Amino acid sequence: MNLDYSLLIPEFFLVAWAAIVVAVDLFVPKGHQLRTRVVHLPAWVAAAGMAVYVVLSIALYHDTNDNFAGVIAVDEYTTFFRVFFGGVAFFTILASMRYMEQYLSNPGEYYGLLVISTLGAAYMAASRELMTAYISLELLSFSLYILAGWSRRDLRSSEASMKYFLLGAFSSAILLYGIAMIYGVTGSTTYAGVASGLSGDVGDIESGMLLGMALLIAGLGFKVAAVPFHAWTPDAYEGAPLPITAYISATSKAAGFAWFLRLFSGAFMPIIDDWRWMIAVLAAGSIILGNLLALRQTNIKRLLAYSSIGQVGYMLIGIAALSPDSAGALLLHLSGYVVTNLVLFVCAIAYYDETGEEEIKGYAGLAQRQPYLALMMAIALFSLAGMPLFAGFLTKFILFQVAVEENLMWLAALGVFGSFVSLYYYLMVIRQMYIEPGTTLTRFRTSPVVAGSLLVLGAGVMLIGLYPAPIYDLADEAAQVLFV
Repeated sequence: MNLDYSLLIPEFFLVAWAAIVVAVDLFVPKGHQLRTRVVHLPAWVAAAGMAVYVVLSIALYHDTNDNFAGVIAVDEYTTFFRVFFGGVAFFTILASMRYMEQYLSNPGEYYGLLVISTLGAAYMAASRELMTAYISLELLSFSLYILAGWSRRDLRSSEASMKYFLLGAFSSAILLYGIAMIYGVTGSTTYAGVASGLSGDVGDIESGMLLGMALLIAGLGFKVAAVPFHAWTPDAYEGAPLPITAYISATSKAAGFAWFLRLFSGAFMPIIDDWRWMIAVLAAGSIILGNLLALRQTNIKRLLAYSSIGQVGYMLIGIAALSPDSAGALLLHLSGYVVTNLVLFVCAIAYYDETGEEEIKGYAGLAQRQPYLALMMAIALFSLAGMPLFAGFLTKFILFQVAVEENLMWLAALGVFGSFVSLYYYLMVIRQMYIEPGTTLTRFRTSPVVAGSLLVLGAGVMLIGLYPAPIYDLADEAAQVLFV
């Protein structure tokens, strides 16, 4: 076995930095006159750590595809997601600063858990063995269970954490049982070993293999909030603190699909005809139910919860049409979706910090009160709907095109239909901001940190929509190593 620990330097750094973040909060004086400084210092330390993690991941990248002990891959795909998850955590930390000051406590532990959860997400993408991936998933999940209930003064937050934990534990048991079934029929938990066991005649193990696949897909379906495993999503989104809702919508789903893609391309590709229909059914159900239920929502967090379920359906199309081309298209779409979602949630967090408002009708008159915030929010909503010039249009177009090439035209057509439906409920929010008169027209300013974050993220949405070649090349290069 290759036990080259230098391959894991970025993750060792994350563990050490999480301890430093907690220690900073522990030893800084808690005087009243230093309250703002005390609350923000752990955030700046954590954000600096995530920036260093991204730099380390890029600096230690090399062309050879190494692995640690045969269970952790260190390749272009791993590097892509190291940078990806580091960036998401960085912007989540920045968006949390004022929210933490106003509504939450214990900043050191809060930011420390965000750092640790990034470690779990990165290893989900890097794992080449089922139990390693499962442990990484649990590291991410337990961090999110705790963070979802961080607002102890809000009963909805405690309820969200409890529901998320109970259903998460149930789904983890299903997932683990599926892993046991796969091990039982193939005699291996490594992706290469599973693929080898499924490459020959599987007639004698077909029933056990299909049961294991069904259980594994059900467990993963919960983690990414695919229908019919989506019941936890609206309550968790509504009850969790807004920055954690943003983090769940971005990192949790991206980590799930990072594992989905490496696992199914590495272990289950030999029997793609046996499981493709399962993924296609989940994709269709998510697109239909997610978009239709979003039409009835009046709370912005619940609307984004059902919207995210519909978005999961589009991403599952990339898994159902699994190929080198669809993998690259999925990574591109995932990048566009996460950047867009971060823009939308940073705007929602900034508005909540100012007004405490979560209802959609509470956004009335935002264009008069804060034009910059309304503009960025409109850009994000149009992108999620798949309008031209924005990231969502191009990434969906490429994803649906690949689905057609893999003879899944009906699924691509359903995706187009879902995008048309979603435009209606996204326009409801835009209508409130630009057309409906607000109860007050008092203007307010956003902090320089929020304004700068939105500028960078908004530029990312437009760049992917207008000039996607650089990010697509990176995504395609990362995806190709899965099929070598």
